[in-house]
Amino acid sequence: MESKNLNIRPTRFQDCIEFAEWETQPSVTEFFSIDEDRNYEEIVREYILWEEDPSKLQFTILMKNYEGEDQIIGRVIISRIDRHNDSLDITRIYIGPEELRNHGYGEEAMRLILEHCFIQLHTERVTLDHFTGNDPASRLYMKLGFVYEGVARNGAKKNGRFYDLNIMSLLRSEYYEKVHAK
Repeated sequence: MESKNLNIRPTRFQDCIEFAEWETQPSVTEFFSIDEDRNYEEIVREYILWEEDPSKLQFTILMKNYEGEDQIIGRVIISRIDRHNDSLDITRIYIGPEELRNHGYGEEAMRLILEHCFIQLHTERVTLDHFTGNDPASRLYMKLGFVYEGVARNGAKKNGRFYDLNIMSLLRSEYYEKVHAK
């Protein structure tokens, strides 16, 4: 997947080093159900298990560098791929380096992932969720056309504490309507 500033490719084992650095930073994990004691070994174990699971896809977000190697800047995890119902869930997406956030890369990555989901994977329905209080995520998802479906009360557990999750979805027809409205 490619856009003006980004490439998104399947995750490679060596990408886990970057993920381990970011997924121990509170600025990345604040709104994810990732416990504070997460470490490299857990990330590698998760990566290996998910690579074997046909209901999951893992991607790495790279910023294009026209003078050298593209820079890894984030991660995307798709799960709950249901071929019968043509549905899936964008389980995790983030831009890791703090200095690269709030520059539109997250939106650019989401647009690429949605294109992949609706066009290449022929998905009818994409769902995602976000912690209550994650207003930047909420604004982005609404801008992209996602619709609120409700709240999963105590839907996530982090560090032994439960959190509510706002559930959102985007249908194929809504995606195409939004894309062609530009």
